[in-house]
Amino acid sequence: DVQLVESGGGSVEAGGSLTLSCTYSGYSYRNYCMGWFRQAPGREREGVVALASDGSTWYADSVKGRFTISKDDTKDTLYLQMNSLKPEDTAMYYCAAGRWIVGPSGILHPSAYNYWGQGTQVTVS
Repeated sequence: DVQLVESGGGSVEAGGSLTLSCTYSGYSYRNYCMGWFRQAPGREREGVVALASDGSTWYADSVKGRFTISKDDTKDTLYLQMNSLKPEDTAMYYCAAGRWIVGPSGILHPSAYNYWGQGTQVTVS
């Protein structure tokens, strides 16, 4: 079974930083995409950033220049470094994984992903 477990969420003041981690197991697609999504109360889940198996990345406009995705294969962990946090970044953040079968226009849509973690809360005040 594929398992994704997020950690690293918390409360931070505006302008601060947080690093989220997503430890994955049972996942071995050759062509894969992994990403971070977020969902605020009353809003739809939105794509934040995606990483494909060839190293390509896609960032939502709202986080470009502030967030960075990375992956450590030696630790089977996906990271999201978040800097210059804003109150509007407050949300539950989810790690997701799937086969890379969509183009750039769909890579930040939740439907491109088969597996999801349980989420970690980020609150910016």
